[in-house]
Amino acid sequence: MKFGNYLKERKANLPPAYAQSCIDYDALKTFLKTDVYSSTIKLDISTEQPASFSQLVSDRLGQLQKCEVAFIEKLDEQVQKSATFFESELQSLLKEGPETVSGNSYEATTELLKRIILLERFVFLNYTGITKILKKNDRHSGLSLSEPYLQRVASLPLVKAEGLTQLKKDLMNKLNEQYSGVHIAAVNNIHATSPAMVRSRSQHNLNPSTVLPPTFVGPNQKVLVSLSGPHGTDIVGAVLNCLARHPCDIEDFMLSRLYHNVTFGVLITLQSDNVAIFRDLSEAAKKWDATLTYDIPDSQATEPLIREQKEKKEKKKTPSEPQPVYIPSSLEEAPYSGRIKYAATVLNQNGLSSVFLSKWTQLLLRHRISVEKMIRLNKGNDKLSCADFRLSVPRGIDMNALRTELIELSSGLGTDIAFQQDDVFRKNKRLVVFDMDSTLIYQEVIDEIARHAGVVDQVSAITEAAMNGEIDFKESLRRRVALLNGTSVQVLEDIKRVLTFTEGARFLCRALKKLGFKLAVISGGFLPLANYVKSELGLDYAFANQLKVSSDGLTLTGETVGPIVDGVRKAELLEVIAQAEGVTLNQVIAVGDGANDLWMLNKAGLGIAFNAKPRVQEQARARINQKSLKYVLTLLGYSEQDMEELGSDH
Repeated sequence: MKFGNYLKERKANLPPAYAQSCIDYDALKTFLKTDVYSSTIKLDISTEQPASFSQLVSDRLGQLQKCEVAFIEKLDEQVQKSATFFESELQSLLKEGPETVSGNSYEATTELLKRIILLERFVFLNYTGITKILKKNDRHSGLSLSEPYLQRVASLPLVKAEGLTQLKKDLMNKLNEQYSGVHIAAVNNIHATSPAMVRSRSQHNLNPSTVLPPTFVGPNQKVLVSLSGPHGTDIVGAVLNCLARHPCDIEDFMLSRLYHNVTFGVLITLQSDNVAIFRDLSEAAKKWDATLTYDIPDSQATEPLIREQKEKKEKKKTPSEPQPVYIPSSLEEAPYSGRIKYAATVLNQNGLSSVFLSKWTQLLLRHRISVEKMIRLNKGNDKLSCADFRLSVPRGIDMNALRTELIELSSGLGTDIAFQQDDVFRKNKRLVVFDMDSTLIYQEVIDEIARHAGVVDQVSAITEAAMNGEIDFKESLRRRVALLNGTSVQVLEDIKRVLTFTEGARFLCRALKKLGFKLAVISGGFLPLANYVKSELGLDYAFANQLKVSSDGLTLTGETVGPIVDGVRKAELLEVIAQAEGVTLNQVIAVGDGANDLWMLNKAGLGIAFNAKPRVQEQARARINQKSLKYVLTLLGYSEQDMEELGSDH
């Protein structure tokens, strides 16, 4: 959400007097757009060809000087307006404070505490607005006024608010004394229950003594501390060393690295209201040339929770009681409720283009899909060609519409996108079932037999129609086999010698066996050749059609024996193997290319259309259109480095 909209939303929840006393962020932003932007010192010579460059600079600086002075004057007016209102409200609170602290009224204490937190919220909105508008001015004007202006603001009572902090502490201690910690715990945990976050950035080169703490902190306040810089593990050590010197609990942490540059984030819960921890963190940021960031829960949830505590005390229940808010279980998760985790593997052996990645991201944005993690799967010394995305997907999304868009994007830019639910079964597949023809091997074996029999053109035409789903597979098989009547059985041995295994087939099967998978081939072809493929690749099962031979065993009769292995039969056999191995269908992968593979592709937990016909690609849940079968491993999250380990002899 853009800050202007965020500010409007928050101001709408403030009392009118508070809202009217907030800085007018929109007016300041409008002034920047109309006056400052056109006078920026950041020159673009590609669009401006002045007769005299020095004159252009002189003109701009002259205009910018006037604009910047006017901007600072307007900002000063807004800051003074907010500061005056703050001091007025603060004096009112300080006047009522001693009497409330010395009294015994729970209602009066909590009411005054609500007003204090409301004023804190007012301070944060305004300080954040000042910071944002200054950064916007720096970015567009080409000047750097944020740092000195914020140092000046940091000395104002609006920011220091020492009396307000002490009064809040006194009130909380009073509640603790009176109610043995029951109510104070609820008040202290107010901040920890809100999903909204506000941010305060402290640059490393600020004077640590003037760095603004992220909030008027108290015990049990949750704060996300993030330090980013170029010194790798030193950054981690610096943060943890600071935290070790102060009373706090570490709730969660995560690390992101880009070469030597790292960002280390730690979610902590403070055990006291001593802000020295922030001073030490600021000093550490300065030492390691890093940027320090604080993220804290907004106090938006304050009033409902205090009201809730009061209602519990009075044993009342309001139907409009606020629902519990969503708190992510990990810093890696997008902070949204009602979502499902998905994994998307994007793959192009020739490289992932910036055009594809841009369009892929725009697709995610259109569907409100959040990216939680991006992992490169191919080796770092090659250009980026394969990546794994962890996604947070809204419930109720139209998956059919999404699938259609994914196919269009994939086919339009020659890049595969495999979209699958990121659950425990993705990481625990145990059985892989392959089609044979045009999947494990390049050839269609019946076409090879037909070539020896001199009927290849007739058989190929029927095969193509069957693969495209234009005629029933059983009927197509009956027609093709009938054309082989009288062919010598020796042809099967001849074909074994010329079969060509698909690139990556041997590697994939060897790697999967190392990982403990069971492997099967279920083919609409013929059993002697399926058994040969099984033997060559080390598979555990082979099922295919059985050709009938003449009584003397020398020729084919043009018929089959036993049940036809068509699409339905393939799915049935997949299920039988899964039951025999004691695995669920969610733990099964099926790989095929033809229309008669769709049943087993949809039966398996992960169905992969490998260089498949258009109709199959449209209906399968995942597609690989690269040369090698090894990329099946990427859909399970394995990197190229993992593949090298699996391919080694160790």
